[in-house]
Amino acid sequence: MPDSLDIAVGIQQAVDRYKGDGDMAALQGSLAALPEAPPADYAAAVEPFRDMPEVAGPVYERIVAAEPDNARAIVILASAYWLSGRGPDVVGDLATRAIAADATNRGAWHLWALTEGNPRERTARWKQVSARFADDLLARANLADNAAALAGAEQDYEALDLAIDSYEELLELSDVPEQREALGKAIATLKAWKF
Repeated sequence: MPDSLDIAVGIQQAVDRYKGDGDMAALQGSLAALPEAPPADYAAAVEPFRDMPEVAGPVYERIVAAEPDNARAIVILASAYWLSGRGPDVVGDLATRAIAADATNRGAWHLWALTEGNPRERTARWKQVSARFADDLLARANLADNAAALAGAEQDYEALDLAIDSYEELLELSDVPEQREALGKAIATLKAWKF
């Protein structure tokens, strides 16, 4: 069995060729031809390329196939799929699988909320994620943004109140002057809305 260095070299060579020629089919072929290895070896070898969904996706498909209950791996695969445009259905299914494997995985919950297409349901999901992870400021910001969008699109005062409350909570927690200024402006703008 090859060691993790062999896998890392194989991935690096495939990426270098891809960066030189842009041949996606060749990249996919090279990744598919990687020798069998333990999932931990694949994960270590692909780590430097996690921001390249065309690389991370195929490698994490192998990891998830070998470890179907590995929530972290499922979330990384789902993120690669999202970034490569695989769509909300596939990504949402993976997020749900990751939550079932580990209900404490914030990334899984974020993807689950993100993939909901209906604005009202998406806002409800972000509200649920914010309640589950009270210290998750990104979830709170997404709740505020989605509630504000819903309020504007549907002239919904309840969503507007939720957006204002969420932004005010973020303002209370922020100590970054630029962030505080932006939040203050957002709150003032939303408070001035009349439908």
